[in-house]
Amino acid sequence: MEFKLHVAHLYGDLLNTYGDIGNILVLEYYAKQMNVELTSEIVSLNQPFNEKNFDLAFFGGGQDYEQVIVSKDIQNKKNSLTSFIEHNGPMLAICGGYQLLGEYYIGAKGEKIPGISALPHYTKSQNNNRFIGNIVIKNTETEHTYHGFENHNGITYLGQGERPLGVVLSGHGNNGTDKSEGAIYKNIFCSYFHGPILARNGELAKRLLLLALKRKYPNADFSQQEQLEIKPTY
Repeated sequence: MEFKLHVAHLYGDLLNTYGDIGNILVLEYYAKQMNVELTSEIVSLNQPFNEKNFDLAFFGGGQDYEQVIVSKDIQNKKNSLTSFIEHNGPMLAICGGYQLLGEYYIGAKGEKIPGISALPHYTKSQNNNRFIGNIVIKNTETEHTYHGFENHNGITYLGQGERPLGVVLSGHGNNGTDKSEGAIYKNIFCSYFHGPILARNGELAKRLLLLALKRKYPNADFSQQEQLEIKPTY
C-alpha cells in the first residue's frame, strides 16, 4: 500500500452497543480501494491518548453504565483529545461519543455528567421518550443525503462554531425542533446515526479518509482517491 493511516478506536471495548464497530470495518473497506493501509487500535480505560500516534479517531456510543465510566476516564485524555481536534485531526463520534465531546449531558437519572468541552454543544434528557426510527438528512455543503437509524433519549443543542452534519428531511435529529442532526467542527463529524452510519453513507467514509490522508501527506496527489466511486457496502 502506498499510504498508511492509523485509527484510534476510543473505548472500543466498552462503547459498541449498536454495532458501531462496523464503522471501523467500513473505513478499512474503502481504505483498501484507495490504496491505503488502515490499522486501528483501541484506546480505553487508564490508557493515554497520544495524538501524534493517530491519523484518525472513532468514538462510538454505549449504554448509560459504560458511558458514566468513560466520562470519568476521558477527563484524563481531555487535553490531548482537544489538541487533536484543534489541530484538525479527523474524528467520527457517534451518540455517546458525540455527547462526551461536548460540555455535558444529562443522564437517565437526571444527573449532569461532564464531557470534555472540546466542542461547545450540550445534551439534555427527555422525559419518558426516545427518538427512535429511520432518519434522512442532507448535508448542505456537499449536497449528499445520508440515511440512517436513530435511537436516543438525549436532545442536543449545538454551540458557537458548530454546524449540523445535515438538515433533517425525515426523523427527529439532534433535538426534534431545529431540524439539525449531528455536528461538524473543524474535521470532527458527530451524529446519532447507528447501524453503523458509514455502512450506508460511503461518501462520509471517503470524506474522513481523504481528510486524514491530506493532513498526514500534505504534498501528495490524491486525485485518484478523490475520484473513487462509492458503492454500498450492504
